Amino acid sequence: MKKIGLIGGMSWESTERYYRAINEDVKARLGAHHSARLVLESVDFQRIKDWQFDGNWAACGTHLAQCAQNLERAGADMVLICTNTMHKVADEVQAAIGIPLVHLADATARAVLADGISRVAFLGTRFAMEQPFYIERLASYYKLQVWVPELPARERIHQVIYDELCLGVINEQSREEFLKILAQASQAGAEAAILGCTEIAMLVGPQHTPMRLYDTTAIHAREAVRLALESA
Repeated sequence: MKKIGLIGGMSWESTERYYRAINEDVKARLGAHHSARLVLESVDFQRIKDWQFDGNWAACGTHLAQCAQNLERAGADMVLICTNTMHKVADEVQAAIGIPLVHLADATARAVLADGISRVAFLGTRFAMEQPFYIERLASYYKLQVWVPELPARERIHQVIYDELCLGVINEQSREEFLKILAQASQAGAEAAILGCTEIAMLVGPQHTPMRLYDTTAIHAREAVRLALESA
């Protein structure tokens, strides 16, 4: 079994979900007492958040590249950035290491296309919804049609992510607001929704809406396990 390297802590609530999902998948595939070989480099999210809000993506890229190098030195065979938004610096991270970076957007797009879906809604931080690094990758590389909410909804989603979900707060009113946004997406023609922030699935799940949801944390974790077990 190959060793999975995780850059986590953004937030630690969603990184905890990564650890569980990866180990549950390994156990489901191999049975008995099997668990994943992995190493975690967990950052101080306050530092990252400050850089994000200041627009200092260069600092984010340098820091995460150093984290990836630490994972490589620790014997990781691959690296996952355990957050959608920080894939803005994915190219910088990949350039700093000699092992593969498992890109979350690629894994998610392949999962969507495998289900025959071409029109998706995308919910995430304003950085991910408004900047081209993620949505344009989905559209250009995978020909997905991507719907994003209007500005007031984007602002609200962003606020809930940082002020509630990243702090472990689950608010029923916020859930209802997200469900209304998903209903708007469906009315606009979206066949499914990509939960493009690793914390959103803490708030909204298949039990809450008839719309098909793609939990990027779960997808990324499954892809890591697949790669860890193939030709191992």
